[in-house]
Amino acid sequence: MSAQKNILLLGSGFVAEPCLEYLLRSGNNHVTVACRRLEKAQELTSRYQNVTPISLDVENDAALHAAVAAHDLTISLIPYTQHAQVMKAAIKAKKHVVTTSYISPAMQELDAAAKEAGIICMNEIGLDPGIDHLYALKIINEVREQGGKILSFESFCGGLPAPEASNNPLGYKFSWSARGVLLALRNNARYWQDGKLVEIQGKDLMDSARPIFIYPAFALVGYGNRDSSHYRERYNIPHAETCVRGSLRYQGFPEFAKTLVNMGFLDDTPQEHLSAANSQDLAWNKVTQQLLGHSSDKSDELLKQIESKIDTQDPEIRRRIIHGIKWLGITSPDVKASKRGSYLDVLCARLEDLMMYGEGERDMIILQHKFEVENKDGSQNTRTSVTLMYGEPNGFSAMAKTVGVPCGIATQLILDGKLTATGVVAPMTPDIYQPIMDLLPSEGINAVEETI
Repeated sequence: MSAQKNILLLGSGFVAEPCLEYLLRSGNNHVTVACRRLEKAQELTSRYQNVTPISLDVENDAALHAAVAAHDLTISLIPYTQHAQVMKAAIKAKKHVVTTSYISPAMQELDAAAKEAGIICMNEIGLDPGIDHLYALKIINEVREQGGKILSFESFCGGLPAPEASNNPLGYKFSWSARGVLLALRNNARYWQDGKLVEIQGKDLMDSARPIFIYPAFALVGYGNRDSSHYRERYNIPHAETCVRGSLRYQGFPEFAKTLVNMGFLDDTPQEHLSAANSQDLAWNKVTQQLLGHSSDKSDELLKQIESKIDTQDPEIRRRIIHGIKWLGITSPDVKASKRGSYLDVLCARLEDLMMYGEGERDMIILQHKFEVENKDGSQNTRTSVTLMYGEPNGFSAMAKTVGVPCGIATQLILDGKLTATGVVAPMTPDIYQPIMDLLPSEGINAVEETI
């Protein structure tokens, strides 16, 4: 028996439990789960052995440094803005760190110090980022080793309700806060398309959505996700005329979301009449009336005003959007608004009331990489890699599992001495991504590859 390893897990969000469950299988690990509120840590650990819940405020430097120093490795599943603090504590204690987040500039600045300390700060090892890197680089490196080159790279990923659970006008459900999903609709997108650098402003993001064909059973659309232009360099595919990474949604989502954008619902400016301190009850028709600056609060008048905010002229889609607005109840005098401070937050509260997963409902993750390849002999073909996974009814969601399990695998490989590249790293080289990929299929996570 090898010596027991002590792991500090910061955070108890939805991806924490699949990671915890994976790490406890060996029987050789002890995990300390740390949250600001002790009861949150206790709730997560109550079903497991070899775990200890503690209360920890990561903003308390002394407490954070002491906790990190007392463990062999720290997993940081707290907001990405706090990862650099954790890494600084780990560098001081010469202990490893794992996160599922993109490497931020503040994290990258710690690379030299991490190398000097001889520690691994592993990042981007969830789903997106994470699994997407592994299966993309597998094919990219295979093509390069065979003397070919990548002419085009497109990658689209979505966390969605399974088809039978996509039963609302947006075709979407939340397993956590809606705020992050809505805020992402304001992001600019930047990518390469046919040799040209394309830049899309957040207000126009939904207009850029286009059909993405993966399996005939799915009516999917995709749009760019932030800045993917630098992936030509990051993946070393300099010949790629097209290089885009994007998000997947079901058909109809962009047009409905764009209507909410046009109405002004993504405004997160504090509004006095929406403040919790304002004791006056507020019906939803009053909220929408004030947002639109309309003279009437009558539902039918508000619906006419909303119709003018719908961009598409397709009559069927317009009908679906109006049906969706009625379903949301945001023109109703009978539905009370939950006061959260801003139009964005009051809409989030309403969406969370209506669009959370119900008992026994499944989610789904779907990820497709598509490569246009020129082979060594000059011939060309298309290669695809598709990961499709469903959540377990009343068990782990697909999203939680595909983020938490790769994180757990990377953690175990570091503890076992099988991943050794020090510094602030991501799974970009075979010595890192191959050992992780070797273990994913046994967890039900795989990619189906096809050459067309």
